[in-house]
Amino acid sequence: MRRFWFITIVLALVLAACSAPATPTAAPTQAPTTEAAPTQAPTTEAAPTQAPTTEAAPTQAPTTEAAPTGLLPEVNPLEVKGDIITAGSSTVFPLSERMAERFRDEGYSGNITIDSIGSGAGFERFCVAGETDISNASRAIKDSEIESCRAIGREPIEFRIGTDALAVVVSKDNTFITAATLEELAAIFTAEKWSDVNPAWPDEAILRFIPGTDSGTFDYFVEEVFENDKTPLLSSKNLQLSEDDNILVRGIAGSPYAIGFFGYAYYEENRDQLQVLSINGIAPSAETVDNHTYPLARPLFLYSDAQIMREKPQVAAFINFYLTYVNEEISSVGYFPASEAVLKTSMETWLKAQAQ
Repeated sequence: MRRFWFITIVLALVLAACSAPATPTAAPTQAPTTEAAPTQAPTTEAAPTQAPTTEAAPTQAPTTEAAPTGLLPEVNPLEVKGDIITAGSSTVFPLSERMAERFRDEGYSGNITIDSIGSGAGFERFCVAGETDISNASRAIKDSEIESCRAIGREPIEFRIGTDALAVVVSKDNTFITAATLEELAAIFTAEKWSDVNPAWPDEAILRFIPGTDSGTFDYFVEEVFENDKTPLLSSKNLQLSEDDNILVRGIAGSPYAIGFFGYAYYEENRDQLQVLSINGIAPSAETVDNHTYPLARPLFLYSDAQIMREKPQVAAFINFYLTYVNEEISSVGYFPASEAVLKTSMETWLKAQAQ
């Protein structure tokens, strides 16, 4: 009997010893459960996936850099009624055409008249005849023109819209000149033959094609090259003047001995027929215009009057639209954008005019 109980106890102990590992082996089955925490890591690490959202702010930079546009009330061209009449600079003409086209494309259903007659003639229609709502100009208004405006009850307000580089050009067939100094330009536009200016150049008559005397481009060239004395230029031989820059392009492109000047946009449109000269060693470009190293760069303007803008809200709306979007269009026309500070000044001028 004792032996029986002895054997029973021994067997129980053996069985207990054999079953003991069963509990520890269960622990590893918990490990995956406790190690499941890493599976939560992607969830907790999902925060980085938010970074692009928070870092999206830099994509707003172009918008914030165009901050001046936020100065003016938004214009809906669909809601603008009434006609608009503008006239003036042949240089500003293609830019104003582009802005008018966009205004119409976005819903404006009225008529916009844009006459290319030169800055001087444009000021005469605005300040003397009082026929236009906006005067386009490639030079600043003169004191005498301001007085003419005041005589008919208008106070001209200036809006700077961009910058132009005056391009001095020759035909693609010209093989002897690629650059000139301002002093050489004065000689080229008065001498009879190319060889009179430089013996290495052809013994051929210089054919000159230039803008008319009502043009701001003419005034600017005379100011920069002839120190405001137009007599030598107008007294030169083989001189053709026209307010139509396309006529000038055809004349210059037609002879290797022709030369002329006009706004950079017309060179850009016809660069397959023309070549532009460097002036004082500097070629016209966005960089040289922006850093003021190109000698023949000049501002472009619109002029209107506060009373006109109040009595004809369509005029105020168009100028607003022009200032808001001009920097999106001006480069494709061939001119150079005004700086943010310059545009901001023009927009503040618009706001002051509306507050008068």
